[in-house]
Amino acid sequence: MDKQRSIRELVKARYAEEARRDRSDASRSASCCGKGFYRSKEAAELPAEALAASLGCANPVALAQLQVGEIVLDLGAGGGIDVLLAAGRVGPTGRAYGLDMTEEMWELARENQRKAGLDNVEFLKGEIENIPLPDNSVDVVLSNCVINLSTEKDRVFAEAFRVLKPGGRIAVADIVLLLCRNGEIWAGCLAGALEESESRTKLATAGFTDIRIEPVRSYSASDAMEFLRTVASAQLDAEALARLREGKFLSALLRARKPER
Repeated sequence: MDKQRSIRELVKARYAEEARRDRSDASRSASCCGKGFYRSKEAAELPAEALAASLGCANPVALAQLQVGEIVLDLGAGGGIDVLLAAGRVGPTGRAYGLDMTEEMWELARENQRKAGLDNVEFLKGEIENIPLPDNSVDVVLSNCVINLSTEKDRVFAEAFRVLKPGGRIAVADIVLLLCRNGEIWAGCLAGALEESESRTKLATAGFTDIRIEPVRSYSASDAMEFLRTVASAQLDAEALARLREGKFLSALLRARKPER
């Protein structure tokens, strides 16, 4: 429990720092994980602060095939980029929720919502392990390079399954390790990454079916180290970093469905 609490506080502190930096300098580019996943048309629809706050590793909204009228939940919404994009896709008859535990990110997301002028959006404060929404209440659960930061991934997937309506789906962009898990680095996007087989097992254990894992981008060791140094607020173990190898980690889209009954 102490480890879980310390990691959670570490993540909150770092992302609070990111939110403050983004609000003071919206012109700065997104992290190495978040670059290049949003088309120019999408970027033009969003406040600069939302783009600057992107710390994701793919564009789950573009890959989730959202439909008009759907209710969407983004786990770990950050500055709100994926929530705002989702709100545009589902239209005024739909709704997009964003959940984040960091006060500063929540405030930044609310500010970005006001700038975007969207009414079908609601940002919630809370933890992805305890989603503050009722059972069977959303059509799609999204997340962008956040679940790997949780020490309770089984609970996250179970909660996602709980809030989804029967037949609902999950579309998660995250970091997946092709070989072994690096359990020593809990600082950034690669921190708690799961092996591909582990991801499948955890989704299946939560009750999901039709599980698919689709590679989006392969990262070099230098990319990984750059991101960890950018996002991490912990002391990084140089020896642990040196064990990262080319081609062992990639960003991927994890898709699955909650059975109809």
